[in-house]
Amino acid sequence: MLLTQRVTSLSLDVREGKVEAASGGMGNRSSLSECLSKALPYFSYLLFFPALLGGPLCSFQRFQACVERSSPLQPGLSLWALTWRGLQIVGLQWLKVALRRVVSAGAGLDDCQQLECIYVMWSTAGLFKLTYYSHWILDDSLLHAAGFGSEAGQRSGEEEGYIPDGDIWTLETTHRISLFARQWNRSTARWLRRLIFQNSQRWPVLQTFAFSAWWHGLHPGQVFGFLCWSVMVEADYLIHTFASVWISSWSLRLLYRALTWVHTQLIIAYIMLAVEGRSFASLSRLCCSYNSIFPGVYCVLLLLLVKRKQKRN
Repeated sequence: MLLTQRVTSLSLDVREGKVEAASGGMGNRSSLSECLSKALPYFSYLLFFPALLGGPLCSFQRFQACVERSSPLQPGLSLWALTWRGLQIVGLQWLKVALRRVVSAGAGLDDCQQLECIYVMWSTAGLFKLTYYSHWILDDSLLHAAGFGSEAGQRSGEEEGYIPDGDIWTLETTHRISLFARQWNRSTARWLRRLIFQNSQRWPVLQTFAFSAWWHGLHPGQVFGFLCWSVMVEADYLIHTFASVWISSWSLRLLYRALTWVHTQLIIAYIMLAVEGRSFASLSRLCCSYNSIFPGVYCVLLLLLVKRKQKRN
């Protein structure tokens, strides 16, 4: 999957003229060696080991800039950055252990009853989130240790700088599903936007999430989860556009933001359990629980707002 990202990203760079493709004849031994030497930077980028271990997608231009710069890391800044990331990982792992004890002590989705299933869904999704956050910070630390962090290889006027995969604060505080989708695994989200969304003539959101489901493996839970996510994003756009026009008072806006934050976090938890569960059996248990109320509410609002929009047009 990660190698696929780099191959397609590099091919898009070549197609858009950001990167010059390696070219040359292969008539004799010298031209063959010259061609291989020209292709070596591209192979180095595709097989860049920190990125293959799960780090954020790095553009070829940035990779080349970091290699050409080849300056030593600043000891104080790098040591502090790595220490801070280490403390974050320890804190997240501690929270994960504490939350796992709480989850294991209670009921699961198999034996939960009525509204209890909402708490089970939220706490289980919290475990998945903490795992992702820890992995992203660890990958980020590895890139910093290898000299490819946010302070390295940045050129003035560069369009695509360093993009860490997770902004935990934004992910946990946003009340918009569309913003969560853009901030979750940010380098992959930007890659999908560039590869699918910007090249789709009709239903770009649906096509992007459908491709993401195919890219992840087309398990039943993943197909349902990503397609549900696309519908929730479409509903999110219409709901917040409508609310921005009709909700004017400060107190109502605050109440609206609080309610949509809770609803957003519960919908994301629902999608996460569907995607991580993968199997049809776990998907059936999730869909038959009270948790289906939350995406159901957004589906109803989506239909109503689409009808309203069609009448106005």
